[in-house]
Amino acid sequence: MNVLFVTLDQFRGDSFGAAGHPLVQTPVLDRIAQEGIRLERHYSQAAPCAPGRAALYTGMYQMNNRVVANGTPLAHGFSNLATVARSAGYDPTLFGYTDQGLDPNWAQGVNDPRLNYYDGILPGFSVGLYLSESQAGWMRYLRAKGYDLTDGCAGALRTEPDRPADDSVSGYLSSRFIQWLDQQESGWFAHLSYLRPHPPYAAAGHFASMYDPADIALPIAPVPSSEQHWLHQLALGVRESAAPVDLDELRRLRAQYFGMISEVDSQLGRVVDAITARGEWDDTLVVVTSDHGEQLGDHGLLEKLGFFPQSYHVLGLWRDPRRNDAGSSTNAFTENVDLLATLASALGVDEPVQSDGRSMESLWADQGDAWRTSVHYEWDYRTYSIRGSTLDRRVDRSLNRQSLAVSFGDDVAYVQFGDGSYLCFDVAADPSWRTPCHDLERVLAGAQELLVWRQEHLRRDLTDMLLGPDRRGRWPQGAQLSR
Repeated sequence: MNVLFVTLDQFRGDSFGAAGHPLVQTPVLDRIAQEGIRLERHYSQAAPCAPGRAALYTGMYQMNNRVVANGTPLAHGFSNLATVARSAGYDPTLFGYTDQGLDPNWAQGVNDPRLNYYDGILPGFSVGLYLSESQAGWMRYLRAKGYDLTDGCAGALRTEPDRPADDSVSGYLSSRFIQWLDQQESGWFAHLSYLRPHPPYAAAGHFASMYDPADIALPIAPVPSSEQHWLHQLALGVRESAAPVDLDELRRLRAQYFGMISEVDSQLGRVVDAITARGEWDDTLVVVTSDHGEQLGDHGLLEKLGFFPQSYHVLGLWRDPRRNDAGSSTNAFTENVDLLATLASALGVDEPVQSDGRSMESLWADQGDAWRTSVHYEWDYRTYSIRGSTLDRRVDRSLNRQSLAVSFGDDVAYVQFGDGSYLCFDVAADPSWRTPCHDLERVLAGAQELLVWRQEHLRRDLTDMLLGPDRRGRWPQGAQLSR
């Protein structure tokens, strides 16, 4: 069995054809959904990129892996996607990036150059193509083709509409994977980590004009300022996270985002075609998800931040040709932390003890196991709300209060802030998160669910061990790892 593990960066869970989007064309993703299982209510557990990926790769909630920002190192010693693949006999190979910073305790001295960057490579991966934040390999490729890149990587991404789609950053990654694939025997494991549809909002080549802004629906409007939480107001006042006020500009931005989705879908199609040409498509397990979502103007916001679900609801596709449930979907709440446990189960190896997720095999098999009734995610905003602060980040524990956690079910969405404040939305009456819930009994139920969730998922790597003269750190007789 080959494994193709795909991440599409900043991909909203509602923005492709199989999810019911009325405009966006994604024939390849739709095909994968039709041949597998679509996770309708699938969520990332953190934002932005490094925190979202830390949860995805380790199967751990942010409160346990403690990657709270782009630049926070990932502690050494956790199992992850790559190490699980290796335990199953694969040589997992990366194409793209993983955005995981090196644990300084495992650096080769204070001058180790890997400490200068947050976009390091997750331990355990072999590298087929590494695309750092500078996109150095793609930049060299473009220069060799004669393109003017005087504005650097940021300029190259902004001017993607001016070049043929074949020369896009997504096209470059796909081509490098296909070259690598030609040299592999069966039984490979590849992680394709695409940048798009991550901003800048500029689709490649003809995809930039694929969608007419006049056809683009407007997003969910923000509630009046008098009803906004202070953090919402803060985000609306930051240039990078405030959506355009001009509605025509907003429609153009959304049209480019949808164009980026269709473009990366077409590049993924090249990958599918290459695997099919080798006669291996029916022997390939395919997983597609994203590190986080995108506000895309909803509630007046852009990018990925805060507590609204658009920043965390992501696509989730699981295609295992050995299964007989192709074309099905599940409306249960699933999370990115579930993917590592599910992959371990599919590959026939033990899931890591650290795992906060659950294998979805029991959900799909309908074994009667109680599945979660709420989804959970976190956002640590210490680097967002204290810009320019003189707080000593090494010792000031008040920084841990600059965070929030969300429990989101069918009745209410409860948001707990580290400063003690909270929000509760009546999502049963209004799924747009614009209607507060003032029923104290329902508010309390949301708060208690969040508290029980945190209690259940306290770190337990060694918790179930009992040391003693006859055990020496082994599991007690008759003890089993239970969830």
